[in-house]
Amino acid sequence: MIRELDIVVLTRDIPEHGLKRDDVGAVVHCYKENKAFEIEFVTGEGETIAQLTLTPDDIRPIRRREILSVRELVVAA
Repeated sequence: MIRELDIVVLTRDIPEHGLKRDDVGAVVHCYKENKAFEIEFVTGEGETIAQLTLTPDDIRPIRRREILSVRELVVAA
């Protein structure tokens, strides 16, 4: 079950925001019956890249044995 403040992982690219599958975000709001979630994505310096309403198909909980990595943000023009 996904809850507010959980860390989640994208399951698909969202190119209009420069986000890629496996990028990590934080749940800032859960909508009724967990049919959708408000997810915030930030840079390493804490700057918000996007805050998006996503469905359970778009995200998954981060797994206990996963490690985070970094990449350069490239936003489509």
